[in-house]
Amino acid sequence: MYMSEYGSRRTRELMKFVFELTAGIPSVVLGAFGLKYVSQWIMNTFPDAWTGLNIFNASLVLSILAMPYFVTFIEDALGSVPKDQREASLALGANKTRTVFKVVVPQARSGILNAIILGTNRVIGETMVVLMVSGGAVMIPSSIFDPVRPLTSAIAGEMGEVELGGTHYHALFMIGVVLLVISTLFTIIAMKLKGGKEYEAG
Repeated sequence: MYMSEYGSRRTRELMKFVFELTAGIPSVVLGAFGLKYVSQWIMNTFPDAWTGLNIFNASLVLSILAMPYFVTFIEDALGSVPKDQREASLALGANKTRTVFKVVVPQARSGILNAIILGTNRVIGETMVVLMVSGGAVMIPSSIFDPVRPLTSAIAGEMGEVELGGTHYHALFMIGVVLLVISTLFTIIAMKLKGGKEYEAG
């Protein structure tokens, strides 16, 4: 919203360039960043962290990975709202903030939900980052500072070691099915919400 409604043209272009540049960084580079620097920062900052490779580390790095998708798509959705809608709201006496939240955001809701769907599915399907920074421990975590083995990293880390056609082999394929179901359900729910909001707006 700042890029679309409040920032100057130069600031908006600079921020958009930075986010688009971030989107082009390979996942393995972000994973290496989390492995080298974020893990050390976690160990030095949080006394409860007994390892730097944990859920918190994976969450931070995945946030960096997904943010360009969210920001770029949402900024495009807000920018697609006609300028005369903003001018009409301001002419009726609404201030800038009220215009943004009461006029611009509701009209851009469809694009915002699309951005959420795309960004979240990107996070759900990410493999390399969580393989490198989540710790890879087969355990039920009790805090965000415990290591875990996410579904995607389990497939990537174990597929090369299993017996072809064995139980472990089929279990990994079943994990892939579970990921597909989760992603599909999330998309369906988001599309239902999107359809309901558009109906209400109409």
